[in-house]
Amino acid sequence: MPGYGSSTYGDRFADVYDSWYHDVSDVDATVAAIRELCPRGRVLELGVGTGRLALPLLRAGFSVDGIDSSAAMLERLSAHDPEGLVRCHLGDMVTDCPPGPFDVILIAFNTIFNLPGPDQQAALFAAASQRLGPMGRFIVEASIPDAWPDPQSELGSETAGEVRVRSMTVDQVVLSVTRHDPITGRAEGQFIEITETGGVRLRPWSIRSVPVEELDLMAAAAGLVLEQRWEDFSKRDFTDQSDRHVSIYRLS
Repeated sequence: MPGYGSSTYGDRFADVYDSWYHDVSDVDATVAAIRELCPRGRVLELGVGTGRLALPLLRAGFSVDGIDSSAAMLERLSAHDPEGLVRCHLGDMVTDCPPGPFDVILIAFNTIFNLPGPDQQAALFAAASQRLGPMGRFIVEASIPDAWPDPQSELGSETAGEVRVRSMTVDQVVLSVTRHDPITGRAEGQFIEITETGGVRLRPWSIRSVPVEELDLMAAAAGLVLEQRWEDFSKRDFTDQSDRHVSIYRLS
């Protein structure tokens, strides 16, 4: 998408992230599962956003660092954390990560897909591996690309798209416009927010989805091994029918 950069998503979604995505995953289950893996210690969240997970982890007794490429997202986090207990870092989560060692490095729901290509995604695994303590874990939570609908089957094109209504009230409508290339795994789109008083607001996004087999190869190249994999943080068994996963890697 021309003009789309590393901070575009955060800058355009920061003002609605808490209301739109507060329930995108089970926060309590996430914190509980991480506490079982590591009862205490130092956590780094990659793509920390507004603190949806970082603040509950902090309240659970962890020391928390968070990095995000969007200053707008970190401003929202600071508003939720006026004492500055979460150590915030503005920068690229591959090249600007704070030094370790960390007991847990977490990249939550589909955030790894925000990296634009396989080289950057592989570099993220290397950066995480370099910052883990001896017993540390790198936790990746993401959807399963194979579980996504294939627009080719309906529209018969190499790159297909669709328009849907996300929400609608008497004075606001939010449209979702997407296009997806199942060959490359790239998907991108816009949320088009139209309000009676505020006009039109565009909220673009762009991802590159990755199957679990590719993630495991990236991990192995970075000196990491898969320790366990669940369907979600409630620890449901991961199966061929799972539409998402939580993958836990440790140093090999």
